Amino acid sequence: MRSIIIGLFVSVFSTQVMAATQVEMRTNLGVITLDLFDEQAPVTVKNFVAYAEDGAFDETIFHRVIEGFMVQGGGFDQNYERRDTRDPIQNEANNGIKNTRGTIAMARTPAPHSATMQFFINVVDNPFLDHTDETARGWGYCVFGEVTGGMDVIDSIAKLKTGSAGPFPKDVPMESVVIEQVIVSRP
Repeated sequence: MRSIIIGLFVSVFSTQVMAATQVEMRTNLGVITLDLFDEQAPVTVKNFVAYAEDGAFDETIFHRVIEGFMVQGGGFDQNYERRDTRDPIQNEANNGIKNTRGTIAMARTPAPHSATMQFFINVVDNPFLDHTDETARGWGYCVFGEVTGGMDVIDSIAKLKTGSAGPFPKDVPMESVVIEQVIVSRP
């Protein structure tokens, strides 16, 4: 009996996603807190943290919002000027973590290993964004953390009226959602 309980504990513990780095994303609509998955997406977390610690996300906007899907930000300032980025990173979507409600993932072009600075937060489960195989179509989008506070802020952003602004023909919030500051802390 004791070995069954210990085995069950080890099994449950080993399937949990362990978070180490915490992020506080201060927006003009409220604070969003995130736990990042250092062990499961080390390259992606390191990339995101580097941008955050350099202040690259400060005064950027959520520029793409689709209710019932996701909110995307981190790449453009309030004048819709693209922020400078580093080289693209390796896609770690094969880490087994799914694009479920409240997870944060890297945005990218159709090229699987093209993510730089932009990210999105899933407002619903989006299984079609998950990794299925290592082909151009199957790579998916790397989940590297989850919202632990402020999901109400994300839901509010997702419900904003959208339209055309800057270089974007649609899906831009008509009320600016500004990421004022991103603060990283480690345990």
